[in-house]
Amino acid sequence: MSKVGFIGLGIMGAPMAGHLIDGGHELFVVQHRSAPPQDLLDKGAVVCASNREVAERADVIITMVPDTPQVEAVLFGSDGVAEGLSPAKTVVDMSSIAPIETKRIAARINDLRCSYLDAPVSGGEVGAKAASLTIMVGGPEAVFEQVRPLFELMGKNITLVGGNGDGQTCKVANQIIVALTIEAVGEALVFAAKAGADPARVRQALMGGFASSRILEVHGQRMIDRSFDPGFRIALHQKDLNLALQGARSIGVSLPNTATCQELFNACTAHGGDGWDHSAMVRALEVLADHEIGQPPAG
Repeated sequence: MSKVGFIGLGIMGAPMAGHLIDGGHELFVVQHRSAPPQDLLDKGAVVCASNREVAERADVIITMVPDTPQVEAVLFGSDGVAEGLSPAKTVVDMSSIAPIETKRIAARINDLRCSYLDAPVSGGEVGAKAASLTIMVGGPEAVFEQVRPLFELMGKNITLVGGNGDGQTCKVANQIIVALTIEAVGEALVFAAKAGADPARVRQALMGGFASSRILEVHGQRMIDRSFDPGFRIALHQKDLNLALQGARSIGVSLPNTATCQELFNACTAHGGDGWDHSAMVRALEVLADHEIGQPPAG
């Protein structure tokens, strides 16, 4: 049994924290803008007055917040985690943030004689609830092995990618592939629909061939159903592609198709779509084609 602090009880963080307490670990949480979920409190989660108190009472402190500035505020702000750390504790950031900044943050935590892992996840709200997340970890192998039992309560595909920052680099790579594949599926279904084919049957046929993918399965269906309620919001994917494009510029790499996907996301947000699921990228492609999936072909 470990004493685990969990900061960031959003749509993914709350079920992740729930799996930890279900696994028999003592859970420490903090109230920020709203009270922690009642089900966690009913299971025995201890509410702390500040991030500092979470760090004082827990041995492993996990953060799951939206972006780099929020991680820095939680760790190093007033009454932050860093103020409550004592030697030999471990900080695990499961947010998706900038790899370069992650290395700097890790160094600051190490200076306090504590360990640091970056461990971003993929799988969305569904994976968080099902404890089937993919977890991409950067940091020392010995620390990874110590924390692995906690990861195994939250995910299935758990990989130590390399040193600090490499987990975040892997997550950025993941988001590049996801965005480009959503774009490819959107292009294919818009093309098929405007050419006069039934996009639902096209998708069904493609699912049995080499073009099959999880994105064609899940997001292709969302495109056909016109169901864009957020699973993973466009605004969050835009943030991740910004990390990709900024990182690429810093190391001299060209990501032309990533930039195209970002422009398509930008077109969606220009029409109030930052809260749509990222599969709604297809809406920008439909505007360019002057044809909506499901609409009968002209003529």
